[in-house]
Amino acid sequence: MTTPSALDRPDAVPLRRRMAAKAAVGVARLLAPLPPRRLRAVLGVVRRGARPADVATAKSARDAVLAASLTCLGPRGCLPRSIAVALLCRAGGTWPTWCVGVRVLPPFGAHAWVEADGRLVDEGVPVDYFRRLVTVPPVEPGHRARR
Repeated sequence: MTTPSALDRPDAVPLRRRMAAKAAVGVARLLAPLPPRRLRAVLGVVRRGARPADVATAKSARDAVLAASLTCLGPRGCLPRSIAVALLCRAGGTWPTWCVGVRVLPPFGAHAWVEADGRLVDEGVPVDYFRRLVTVPPVEPGHRARR
């Protein structure tokens, strides 16, 4: 999965938050090599019981992950970054929509990201720039999760 270039490192993130982000990145790096079906299943279990994340919460988690990991800042860091952001949100009791997809316009490029409130979180592109192939959305209260 690729992004156009390396990302800017966010400003200071409190030590406690950065340590939580480092833990999320560590778990994300273990999950990233899983086959898509299995990764989706694992994230589907992890999201249970979480409220939907709002954009501010997801952006805060993304900033913490970027501050904690050079791997996630790099051009090939989108998959572990998106997983780590989702896991860090989950540690706070929320869940964004985790997505994997492709660019709609050439050249072909796969990408992973998170969305909240129907918007891409800090990706810098329009919402229709990517076509979603795999998603793990939050479970709405009172609804059963799809398998």
